[in-house]
Amino acid sequence: MLEHPGDWTRTDYCGELRSEDIGRDVVLMGWVQSNRDHGGVIFIDLRDREGLVQVVFSPQVSGAVHEKAGALRDEWVIAVRGKVTSRSPETVNKNLPTGEIEVVAGEVRILNTSKVIPFLIEDDINVDELLRLRHRYLDLRRPFMRDNIITRHKTVTATRNFLNGAGFLEIETPYLTRSTPEGARDFLVPSRLNPGEFYALPQSPQLLKQTLMVSGFDRYYQIVRCFRDEDLRADRQPEFTQIDLEMSFVREDDIMNVVEGILKSIFSEAAGIEIETPFPRMKYDEAMLRYGSDKPDTRFGLELEDISGIFRDSQFQVFSCALKKGGIIKALNLKGRAGDLSRKEIDDLGEAAKSLGAKGLAWIRVSDGEWQSPILKVFSDQEKEDLKNALRLEDGDIVFFAADTPHIVNMVLSHIRLELGEKLGLIDHGRFNFLWVEEFPLLDYDPAEKRYVAMHHPFTSPREEDIHLLDEADKSGIRSRAYDVVLNGVEIGGGSIRIYRKDVQEKLFKAIGLTDEEARAKFGFLLEALEFGAPPHGGIALGLDRIVMLITGADSIRDVIAFPKTQKGACPLTEAPSPVDTAQLLELGIKLDVKEKKK
Repeated sequence: MLEHPGDWTRTDYCGELRSEDIGRDVVLMGWVQSNRDHGGVIFIDLRDREGLVQVVFSPQVSGAVHEKAGALRDEWVIAVRGKVTSRSPETVNKNLPTGEIEVVAGEVRILNTSKVIPFLIEDDINVDELLRLRHRYLDLRRPFMRDNIITRHKTVTATRNFLNGAGFLEIETPYLTRSTPEGARDFLVPSRLNPGEFYALPQSPQLLKQTLMVSGFDRYYQIVRCFRDEDLRADRQPEFTQIDLEMSFVREDDIMNVVEGILKSIFSEAAGIEIETPFPRMKYDEAMLRYGSDKPDTRFGLELEDISGIFRDSQFQVFSCALKKGGIIKALNLKGRAGDLSRKEIDDLGEAAKSLGAKGLAWIRVSDGEWQSPILKVFSDQEKEDLKNALRLEDGDIVFFAADTPHIVNMVLSHIRLELGEKLGLIDHGRFNFLWVEEFPLLDYDPAEKRYVAMHHPFTSPREEDIHLLDEADKSGIRSRAYDVVLNGVEIGGGSIRIYRKDVQEKLFKAIGLTDEEARAKFGFLLEALEFGAPPHGGIALGLDRIVMLITGADSIRDVIAFPKTQKGACPLTEAPSPVDTAQLLELGIKLDVKEKKK
């Protein structure tokens, strides 16, 4: 039954044929999407990566070919030779790019058959993700997945075209490098030639791209694979792809202008979407004050209000005690929508707040001029008046309060804000709102380790006027020259102007608790490079997977990566990770001390 293509050469992709092709003889090759017998005439939807086209098998054209077509089944691979003709007006399919034409088959060859498929090759299928990943070669045939991968290709192409045109050089950096601290957990690779020593897969090319700046390659980029052994979620994978770039003799504006050009090109060429530049900018402190997040979704309002000043001397112990411990109180006023939330939904929001570490979620609802809340009895008349003015309280409003540490308050209310935005339809999902967030704190204090840690990484430059604060005991007020680009509440890139002076780099290492010996052992080659005429430089890394996810409307970056891992870091298709032979381990000088898995 199976045949060879022989001397047939494909002339066209199925999905590219249009009315201007009417009258042409074509050879098509692809997969059978469906087989329909309509009163003796058989219609096959033939599919390839560009889409599908209807192929007609008529006994009046060829009885043998018609009979052969009757045996075709879904996902069989076939070759068809035929003529492009117009459909009759009543059979035109306006929802299909090829809907005005069809191909009348004169010959057909069956190139391969298929087993019964475990799920339909269609969009909007209700199939377990593990099954999809196990049969990824089938999943990628679905139009949504196929289009995502094509959009990813177009994104990479647009990026390369823009950066090549802007004078950047694409330079590769090694996958086998050394392990460095101050980041996520490394994937380690044992060295057979150096027993007992390990390479690490790079979390990013950070140190090497800075070294390239010292080398004089003043505009570098790379579409690079990065690896982090961390817990996974929808927008994380153990291996992911960055659009990585670095520039010398630049300030923040120069890098932002390049990034905006890249994104404008990507959205235009990969998705046909025109975005406006320049992007708005917001300082970190303002973002945290208004949204409780350093990656705010600005497609809707519902901003937070700091009302700590109203309750400094309050009799309400929950509020006053939080303030005495250095905490804050913030409120979120859902104006005019109080009637849209049931008491159960309000209680559910309170449970969500508790799951995030809060003690609860206080609320006040205004209905028919009356304030309703379990906490009203402990508020003074002055507090109520100040609250009314600060939050512009009106009939139909409902306000949610959180009082705790700044971290918990911001985390809880930013989460509640997004949940309400989705639940009440406040978010315009057709919009793409970009935002630069800048002037992040340089350092965070880690109470567990009792030391300061770098908020981004320890090569980020402090603002010039704050460098002297690195020598002070309190380093919390040091501002960095870091910046993130945010799209619809998702951080799609982060970067900074780097430290290029050895003395400043040594100060920062000391500020995060590294001794001179530790700094030399871990970052010696960078410190030495900085002594050989390092130029001022800076850069950014954009998350390619996240960008494509947002463009395509996918729910997870797994839907824009050809062969992703599960949330447990496994590949159901190849069954990786897997055990290796004992002989391979012995070559590496490795002995396993792992309990046998329960069968």
